[in-house]
Amino acid sequence: MQTELAREDQSRSPEQRLRPQRSRTDCPILLSPRLVLRAPHEDDIDALAHLANNANIANMVSRMPHPYTTADAADFVRRAKAGTIGKCVYAITKADNGAFLGCCGVEPHADERTVELGYWLGEPYWNQGYATEAAQTLTDMAFRTRDIDQIDARCRVMNIASRRVIQKCGFQFQGSGMVGSLALGGMVPVEWYRLDRKTWVSLRSWGGVR
Repeated sequence: MQTELAREDQSRSPEQRLRPQRSRTDCPILLSPRLVLRAPHEDDIDALAHLANNANIANMVSRMPHPYTTADAADFVRRAKAGTIGKCVYAITKADNGAFLGCCGVEPHADERTVELGYWLGEPYWNQGYATEAAQTLTDMAFRTRDIDQIDARCRVMNIASRRVIQKCGFQFQGSGMVGSLALGGMVPVEWYRLDRKTWVSLRSWGGVR
């Protein structure tokens, strides 16, 4: 049976093999070499409040208040469990010790063929490749488990590190615009990037995306 399934899989194109499988769960736990992406829970509240209460993060994330309190963290976990934040919200944790590093997720657009990728990391964990690893893992999950055509991502124009993460994941620049910032209380300029399914399949085939 395994041989027949392998032959059947090999007979399909790379894009067909990477299309969603109906047996997959909607928001599975995701594993990468150094990370575990899982649903946020109550044990994350203190670490979440500590890391998120940072203007350097809030000013770059459109819907994060500042200051960020324990009550904000508890409300975030409650809404994540209820599914009122986005389609899939993950806590980013270290595989070796379970430490909470930040959050990521994908949120559906009005256009059902598109989702948007978002992420943030606590400042002690910057510049160590965790954001790229989490974003690539989440991107793979979205294309594998959803019948979507593309994933969008946005970052503030001044956020060089986030732009680098988006580009490392294969996203291509689409344009600029303005979005509201809860922490800053106004509109801020952002850049818009997109990764379509065909490009993702090609990058995986070339080894350009993990």
